[in-house]
Amino acid sequence: MKFAAIGPIAAYLPEAVETNEMLQAANPQWNMDEIAVKTGIVQRHIASPDECSSDLAVAAAEKLFLENGIDRQSIDFVLFCTQTPDYYLPTTACLIQDRLGLRNNIGALDFNLGCSGYVYGLSLADGLIRAGLARRILLLTAETYSKLIHPSDRSLRTIFGDAGAATLIETSDEPSLVHFQFGTDGGGANTLIASGGGFRPPHRAIAPRHKKRWPSDLYMDGPELISFTVARIPDLVNTICGLGNVSLGDIHRLFFHQATFKLLDELRRALNVSADKMPVRMEQVGNTVCCTLPLLIEQIRREEGIPNDRWNMLVGFGVGLSWAGCLWRDI
Repeated sequence: MKFAAIGPIAAYLPEAVETNEMLQAANPQWNMDEIAVKTGIVQRHIASPDECSSDLAVAAAEKLFLENGIDRQSIDFVLFCTQTPDYYLPTTACLIQDRLGLRNNIGALDFNLGCSGYVYGLSLADGLIRAGLARRILLLTAETYSKLIHPSDRSLRTIFGDAGAATLIETSDEPSLVHFQFGTDGGGANTLIASGGGFRPPHRAIAPRHKKRWPSDLYMDGPELISFTVARIPDLVNTICGLGNVSLGDIHRLFFHQATFKLLDELRRALNVSADKMPVRMEQVGNTVCCTLPLLIEQIRREEGIPNDRWNMLVGFGVGLSWAGCLWRDI
């Protein structure tokens, strides 16, 4: 049996950069110094009005192919995670297949998950490879949450950035992604939601948990998301450690979804782990939703390297409510 392994990763960030200084100048009433302490973010990249998620994903994929000498004809499945697709239909992954000039006899699908999406994508890729249905998979993630955020929205505009990432999933003779665990609580859907734009009539749509303070299409209850994360994720971490017969101390790095510094710091304290064990790298890009984990892995690989003889943990959590995690060894 063959198994999935995380190969090279390429990130693409839109050209436009929105700094805290720019936001402060446009909104003198905002205390950006205080906001930066809580979020851990000083700038974010913003997609242009005519730039969509597929554009970010295609740019990341082209970068991946070019920088790593990858033959695009060797790709036999495309998995695309986004919550901001180009169209209701057709499937954006099909458009990406055509734009990248990939073969026609391959699979391509979208899946709509946000902050847990990368881990879900890895599990899908691992299942396809274990089943013998694919050998080389292009796992793409891209989000343009900025298109859902009103310029006056202090809570969201200071957090979310746009990005695309491309991960080559290759086959391996030994498992490097193990003990996947998932969680779902659709009862918390009203904590992070864009209730407009779908087919459910407005009078029957899920209402945000509290009255909206800003006219954004996107709504988020930040404190509730922190409470959810601190309540759920330590149990997830302990369960995965138990399945892998490892202690938290045995784990080399905890690669967690990069939500905000405040949320990750609360989680770090709940788990009683050092800041070094749980890297935070969102200062220059913000919360890029399903792209935070591949961006984080790529940066840590580039800056420090990741030893191939130690287990790490990958964990995503957020919109849905949804959470997922697994053990990972870089091979």
